[in-house]
Amino acid sequence: MFEVLAYVYENYWRGDACPEPQQLGRKLSAVGFEAEEISQALDWLSGLRGGTVHEALPASAATRVYTVAEQDHLGAECLGFVHLLEGAGVLPGALRELVLDRAMAVPGAPVTLSDLKIIVLMVYWSCGTEPDALVLDELSQDTTARVAH
Repeated sequence: MFEVLAYVYENYWRGDACPEPQQLGRKLSAVGFEAEEISQALDWLSGLRGGTVHEALPASAATRVYTVAEQDHLGAECLGFVHLLEGAGVLPGALRELVLDRAMAVPGAPVTLSDLKIIVLMVYWSCGTEPDALVLDELSQDTTARVAH
């Protein structure tokens, strides 16, 4: 499914530029994706399109407490990455909630960090917002080979 989402992100620069689900499904099939992957990705995207972004509290006044199900499904590495993005001021609370909603919609647990990064990119994509260049670089690169100094 994540290969399909990455393809959609790379080929349709904004969510509103993406074709309707039936047409997108045909295009993805023509490119060579498997029917099951396409179906999962289209279901996931429909949840993303249905998500609403609204801020209930200012970020400085809100504390997010993760449920046990969220902790189990996302794992410490993904939750730490979400916290890093929030702390850097690039993932406001409303987008964080949309990221968490879409991450919880992914089957299997825990969600990998590389999959979470695609989810974050897709949330920005669906809102028609491009993340800051440094954040985009962090989301686009595989950091497993990096050496800490």
